[in-house]
Amino acid sequence: MKFRFIFRAVRPFFSALAVIVTAGALVFAIYFTGLGLQWITFLGGILVAAVLAEASRVSHVEWVVARRTAQLSAVKDKLEQETQRRKRAEETISMGNPRLRLIDEVLPVMVAFFDTEGQCQYHNRAFTEWLHLRPDQIHGQHIRKILGSNVYQETATSVRQSLDGRQVQYERTQKMPDGAVYRLRVEHIPQFGEDGKVGGFFMLINDITSPRDLQKPADTGSEKAGIVADANAPVPDEVSNQDTFVESFSEQISGHTEVINIRAAIEKGDFSLYCQLITPLATGSGETGHYEILVRLIEEEEGMMPPGAFFPLAEKYGLMPHLDRWVVQHVAEWASHQSSPAGSGKDSVYFINLSDATIGDPSFPEFLQLTLMEHGVPGGVLCFEIPNSELTSRPAVVAEFAQRIRQCGSLLAISGFGHDRISFDLIRGFRVEFLKIDGNIIFNILRDPVELAKITAINRVAKLIGVKTIAELVENEETIAKLREVGIDYAQGFGISKPRPLSE
Repeated sequence: MKFRFIFRAVRPFFSALAVIVTAGALVFAIYFTGLGLQWITFLGGILVAAVLAEASRVSHVEWVVARRTAQLSAVKDKLEQETQRRKRAEETISMGNPRLRLIDEVLPVMVAFFDTEGQCQYHNRAFTEWLHLRPDQIHGQHIRKILGSNVYQETATSVRQSLDGRQVQYERTQKMPDGAVYRLRVEHIPQFGEDGKVGGFFMLINDITSPRDLQKPADTGSEKAGIVADANAPVPDEVSNQDTFVESFSEQISGHTEVINIRAAIEKGDFSLYCQLITPLATGSGETGHYEILVRLIEEEEGMMPPGAFFPLAEKYGLMPHLDRWVVQHVAEWASHQSSPAGSGKDSVYFINLSDATIGDPSFPEFLQLTLMEHGVPGGVLCFEIPNSELTSRPAVVAEFAQRIRQCGSLLAISGFGHDRISFDLIRGFRVEFLKIDGNIIFNILRDPVELAKITAINRVAKLIGVKTIAELVENEETIAKLREVGIDYAQGFGISKPRPLSE
């Protein structure tokens, strides 16, 4: 590079140097050598040619300089024009800023802009006052943190549609801390960049509450919990007589209503997550251990309420979808901070049981995708367990749910497999990664040849279709040895590991 630079610097002087050398040679030949007329004519021709070449080069250089000067002058004129346009635009903007600030301050509609990551990049004064938050608690914060987990979960589908480029409108009701119930009209307007891709969306919230709405008592279960509910959804004005009697009797006996406690526990996060190891059985296989997520409710004095004590009430009052989303949210958040989950390798998977209501909820996959994006967690970290009974009773619903879950990158498992009937024909329509063989079958394989033959057949067919098998309720070393002999891939139970807090 240095040699090339030097060559370009001295190249214009080569022609002049050639002319000087040729002229010197001609003078030397005439006066000192006495050459003939032919040599003098030859050298004179060379000199004339060199002079013409130098003149041509100088003329070309002058033409290039003139052209570059004209171009520079044109660029300078264009730059001056652009500078003038920019000054005029800045003056126009500066004149319009007070008006825009005035509109922003007095506009009754709540306006906020969220980018593709769900972070708030703009909000007006009405939005701040409505939420009773400081500007620094809104700007740059995630939509879930700003609106709350319940509203975020309920609006996950609308947010996903907005980020897909669709304009969304809907109405919702919200109960405020003072007990007043407001009706809101919400609109999501996607913003497109110059490349045609969605860069985020504007959320416009308009209060359409009428005086008649404010006088209505808030009786519904979701309003008691402070949960935002869809205004278009049918909401019963009162619970049935049987439910009223059950709650009244519970309150008389225990002094409080358990279902209200469960609602409050979901709101305040009074649940604790445990995990139980799912270990590979093949020796030296290099397979990674996985974990099943378990939920426990924290009672007074740090006691733990088992799932059988609160799941029936949560299912009865339609709270399981909220609890399922709480579990997914917290597992994804925890996994995002683990460089090697639970110290067992990058391929560890966390199994989450889903309720029947969540499997039939069309908005859950949207919530899942937003949660994975929020925490930067790959979908393959989570595996959702679908009960075999659901697969048998609602195959079309399960197939639709499985397809949308797989679009998020998450895995699927069939739990309780083999309890009722072998349903391999039902899982051919969609792919699952794991079959969890019912624990009642595993518990009897050492003393019942029929049960042993059943798990052998299940394992053989699972291998043919490329699905891994997991044995549940494994209690002792003898059962583990028999499962290895059969060729089962994984085992789970107290004989493997007892549940422990996820955070340990």
